[in-house]
Amino acid sequence: MSDIEERLQELERLGLARRLRLVSGPQGPTVLIDGKPVLLLCSNNYLGLADHPRVREAAADAAMRWGVGAGASRLVSGTMTIHRRLEERLAAFKGSQACLLFGSGYLANIGVIGALAGRGDAIFSDELNHASIVDGCRLSRAEVIVYRHRDVEHLEWSLRRHGSGRDGAARRLIVTDSVFSMDGDVAPLAEIAELADVHDARVMVDEAHATGNLGPGGRGAVAEAGLSDEIDVVVGTLGKALGSYGAYACASAEMVRYLINTARSLIYSTAPSPPAVAGALAALELLRERPHRVQRLRSNARVLRRALAREGFPVADLEMQIVPLIVGDERDAMRLCQEAIERGVFAQAIRPPTVAAGSSRLRLTAMASHTASELQMAASVFGDAARKLGIDPASLTPALGEHEPVLDGREMAYTELTAYAHDPSSEDDASAATPFDVESDSESDGESPPTAPVPAMASAPFDVERELDSARAA
Repeated sequence: MSDIEERLQELERLGLARRLRLVSGPQGPTVLIDGKPVLLLCSNNYLGLADHPRVREAAADAAMRWGVGAGASRLVSGTMTIHRRLEERLAAFKGSQACLLFGSGYLANIGVIGALAGRGDAIFSDELNHASIVDGCRLSRAEVIVYRHRDVEHLEWSLRRHGSGRDGAARRLIVTDSVFSMDGDVAPLAEIAELADVHDARVMVDEAHATGNLGPGGRGAVAEAGLSDEIDVVVGTLGKALGSYGAYACASAEMVRYLINTARSLIYSTAPSPPAVAGALAALELLRERPHRVQRLRSNARVLRRALAREGFPVADLEMQIVPLIVGDERDAMRLCQEAIERGVFAQAIRPPTVAAGSSRLRLTAMASHTASELQMAASVFGDAARKLGIDPASLTPALGEHEPVLDGREMAYTELTAYAHDPSSEDDASAATPFDVESDSESDGESPPTAPVPAMASAPFDVERELDSARAA
């Protein structure tokens, strides 16, 4: 038996093996999974724009006009007029001087981080940042200080002890997701920006899961916090709320010029394809023209959460579209996922190394194109499936962002684990109950740390080898 086969068998034994599920048809509310029609409840197509007729038409027209591929990197002959047009529109949308397109969110994060910090510099990274940020930190060769999730006191303690600031011998960079992809909670951006100003550090924020849901017109958490002029680089994706593929970095004109000259993932990658860029441009225009899609997403998120709460799941009455059901055990998460699929609802089980051991979950995501009845049916399916498997919905661990009581008449309370609470929507649930018609949308001073020491970057929950070692030891 080869070492590869041994590793595969071990992954199977530990409940960590993965396979590709074949989706037929566009990323709409309902898709075919392995030939079976299911309600799709784990797509990042938050605004339902990936299959919008205008987005499809724009991508098709771009393929006929500019071709399918860009043919070269941005700095050779791959930058086309369609790229510049989207960069200008994104900069205006995000309220920045300039914007730079990348091939993907992963490429954007490793490129920007590597450009802003290197050997001898210091990066301060939230422990639950996305793997692309983690890898960007690793590849930069800078000293990486991982601060506890959303813990500004620990971040401040770390900043006092590491690096000398951008005017000294080393640069310092704070990097965080704005909305964390697995829990749906929001970074304390105002406090982070204030700390960066005091400690002479730059700030990079990844808005992948905030654009299209938070802020005025869906402009993101940075805009919602009123920090558009205080964050050095805002990274975002075209592959989630904007329904296409690719990514961008919004910043000052000076910073964008610097990234063009130093971001290796930009310099050495083929430019994004014209159809993907044109599709994202059409989606952005739809978002600007019809911002009620954002409110529709928020309303649908609340409908889903209230329905899940009625089934006994520990979720709060918020408007965040990411709703994790933390089962804990890897095999239980997979069993619940499969049972729900058999009942017509698909939400993927998320297991280590994507999340920490013991926190496997189903990651549910609402979309603006869902109807209220679909979401209520899905909640009933998850409740029935869990009880059939002997899993009490009320026994599940509340996610990090689930800190508000659910407004369904129950006596439910949650420990406050985050400082963020989105203002309740004034929109009545009745608006979410109607079908969504896309066509009718006319770190040193010798002090002790304030709490226990933070783990090193290598112990963050994303390393397959670490997870296997831990499981073997157990």
